[in-house]
Amino acid sequence: MTDARMRHGRASLALSFFAQGVAFALLVTRIPAIQDRYGISDGLLPVFLAAVPILAGVASVVTERLVRSVAPSVVLRWAQPMVLLGLLGVGAGSQVWHVAVALGVFGLAVGALDASMNMLGVSLQRAYGRSIMLGFHAAYSLGGIAGASLAWAGAHWDLSLLVSYGPVVVVLLPAALVGSRWYVDGERERESAGAAGAHSGGGAFTVLLPLCLVMTFAYIGDSTVSNWSAKYLQDVVGSSEELATVPYNAYMVTTLLGRAVGDLGVRRFGAVAVVRCGAVLAAAGFAVVAVAPGAWVGILGFTVLGLGLCVIVPQTFAAAGRLSPEASDAAVARLNVFNYVGFLIGSPLVGALGDAWSYRGAMLVPMVLVLVTFWYARSFGPDTDRYGGGHERPRVVDVGRGGNEV
Repeated sequence: MTDARMRHGRASLALSFFAQGVAFALLVTRIPAIQDRYGISDGLLPVFLAAVPILAGVASVVTERLVRSVAPSVVLRWAQPMVLLGLLGVGAGSQVWHVAVALGVFGLAVGALDASMNMLGVSLQRAYGRSIMLGFHAAYSLGGIAGASLAWAGAHWDLSLLVSYGPVVVVLLPAALVGSRWYVDGERERESAGAAGAHSGGGAFTVLLPLCLVMTFAYIGDSTVSNWSAKYLQDVVGSSEELATVPYNAYMVTTLLGRAVGDLGVRRFGAVAVVRCGAVLAAAGFAVVAVAPGAWVGILGFTVLGLGLCVIVPQTFAAAGRLSPEASDAAVARLNVFNYVGFLIGSPLVGALGDAWSYRGAMLVPMVLVLVTFWYARSFGPDTDRYGGGHERPRVVDVGRGGNEV
């Protein structure tokens, strides 16, 4: 595998992460418009919203089995267009069953897409011999900011969903298909496809269990921000409706910034130190939010949260690949399921605690959960496991080696 091929593979995969960020943000930020267009009742809306992560989890499990005989790049090459077409279907339908089918396609495709993207990211990081996973997730964050901005423009100008989604799909779909020509699969994964089945049993899951918990807790924290930050600022600390939109934007910007420089931190200090620092920052952010006397202090808390949480998920995928070098595709697919578990648990958990107790108290629950990551951080590798600087191994492509290369 040449350096040029790896660079092309890295760029094309970053484009895939970016396109996924745009598509997902366009969907979730226009939920009120989707509800109005199809006349979905408040009682039925949670069913539609829950169906997407549930189907995505199912697709992630299926992808684990599929990549034993088909390269992850093939799965990604077909999953990404289906995500974009599913988004287009949400905007083009006119009846409830139309949006149900479109969301079903979107959910299944997202699960396959998330799993295969991170499989390729893990194998490419192994080939590079240094931390690059955070850079891919930074591209996702950048896509999320772009998608949310486009959604704001659509809402501001009162554009229909089809007009909002159509041009985005027209641009991203051919770009993704062209970029897919340069996807790079890990040579070890192709050669060890049979080993994946042998190493993906109960013993392997036990090894991955701490990472599964970390992934769940991280997405409980993330879903708390995405679903409750605006309501918290407006109803609890008394901000204006306009100001209540700021925390999530600030969170996304600091997530992008943290991921953009996070790989440098891993190379310099090691994954364990970076994850522990992220857990402490995230917990501190939740604590600031919980005691915030006013809107700007609350915004500060959500901003710190972005800097903390942003490093945890990419490093969790990377650690899964390191712990299961003979079956990293299967490990990534299994771990990816807990992305959706955290998403499903987080929002209802905070809402129920807020109604039964207080929303300030509810913020302490994700704070405690993310602090647990500090203890489990040792699962991300020994303290001496670093990438970059004097600790980086030479840039020789040797994806057949195990050890602490991911």
